[in-house]
Amino acid sequence: MGETVAIIPARGGSKGIPHKNIVELCGKPLVAWSILQARSAKRIDSVWVSSDSREILDVATRHGANAIQRPAEISDDEATSESAWLHALNAIEGKGVKVGLVVGMQATSPVREPSDLDEALAQFNREHLDSLLTCCEIEDFFMWKFSPDGRPVGVNHDYMNRARRQNIEKRYLENGSFYIFKPQILRDCKNRLGGKIGIHAMEKYKMFQIDNEQDIVLCQAIMRGYGLDK
Repeated sequence: MGETVAIIPARGGSKGIPHKNIVELCGKPLVAWSILQARSAKRIDSVWVSSDSREILDVATRHGANAIQRPAEISDDEATSESAWLHALNAIEGKGVKVGLVVGMQATSPVREPSDLDEALAQFNREHLDSLLTCCEIEDFFMWKFSPDGRPVGVNHDYMNRARRQNIEKRYLENGSFYIFKPQILRDCKNRLGGKIGIHAMEKYKMFQIDNEQDIVLCQAIMRGYGLDK
């Protein structure tokens, strides 16, 4: 089967928050939370951080992750997570590690627990999946948009015939916390998702991620409120 490795892309550049991936959150650098969660997960064998920043890689190694220096050509604003995961995967295998599964984690989604990772990996194996994404279930969710003439109109509902909450079809919002995929899926599809895809539902409060300064305050409040800041 091979090892299950967690790979955390963490670029040095950020337009919204300078040095975002190492900004302090509940007393630790942001990227450290993902590292520590992955290290505490029982089903993950090793944790790797891919970055073009020496400072971020130093933080990563201090918190127990393996460092992968990412080339500049896949580290700009246009670079995809897939390019970082693929480069890291090749680097890890170049060190003699046989990789069976990749857990692709987003450093900017700190509101999670090691049990989320373990439960998703158990589901992955139980359902014989090729890839998996994390989501939260949306309840009583009505979307609106403006029509070309400026009128608000329902996107996924008819406001004149509003469905009862109990009768609304379940829908899921991708929260971007982490993904699980087989190495061959990434290589063949050039995508984190492919083959037989599964959805792992997480609690609604774990959907928040850090994109701006307000998100730092929000995520800190959530983590402290739910005891995830320990």
